[in-house]
Amino acid sequence: MEQSGDRIGQKRLMHDRGICVVIPTYNNGGTIEQVVRDTLEQCDDVIVVNDGSTDATTDILRRIDGITLVEYAQNRGKGHALKCGFRRAMDMGFDYAITLDADGQHYADDIPVFVRENQEHPGALIVGQRDLKGVQRSSGSEFANKFSNFWFYVQTGRRLEDTQTGYRLYPLRRLKGLSWLTSRYEAELELMVFASWHGVQLVSTPIRVYYPPQDQRVSHFRPGKDFMRITVLNTVLCFLTVIYAWPLRLGRWVANVFKR
Repeated sequence: MEQSGDRIGQKRLMHDRGICVVIPTYNNGGTIEQVVRDTLEQCDDVIVVNDGSTDATTDILRRIDGITLVEYAQNRGKGHALKCGFRRAMDMGFDYAITLDADGQHYADDIPVFVRENQEHPGALIVGQRDLKGVQRSSGSEFANKFSNFWFYVQTGRRLEDTQTGYRLYPLRRLKGLSWLTSRYEAELELMVFASWHGVQLVSTPIRVYYPPQDQRVSHFRPGKDFMRITVLNTVLCFLTVIYAWPLRLGRWVANVFKR
């Protein structure tokens, strides 16, 4: 398919700025091919992490040319998949990674939004803020986002309207705590908290989101187990906020005072 000059220019810009795309996937056989092909329209450097899929996902990915495929046999969780994708990206020399979900809820043609924000805020962690007006969501999903937003503010002193979105741009060389990142959904919140503690700028940017009808949605979120894991993580992070993050912030403030 012939590409427009604007799209070719954007791909060149992304490569020159060291930006790739990382897509973690687990059993998304119904959506993964379209998601990957739409992403390849926006970026030449796409890393897909197959997190032990047992459906058609594996065969589909192996048929797609032009991607870097990371795969392993056993499902390890989204956090582990992100860790593997980020490490592969850094090994390949990339400085930034845009992550999007494999279930089709994110629009690949919003990738230029993250690239523009990266140009304006180099070194920042760019967080997509979903427009959820009129979107039919479960009460559990709405609660999870408000719950996460509240604890993120407690742990960092920073307000974000959407801490649950998986559409983000990460500054790979500034990520802290990657070696002991938790393995499942809560890993994305953990990455943002660590980044904030270490002075990484956090920038929200509006993005679109698509939610199919309830009976067509595929979710691997386990309400009981995953809420418990998130609660345990928030408890640990609050403890670390007191013994680690606050002293770190105080030390940074003192150092800035003596520099003046």
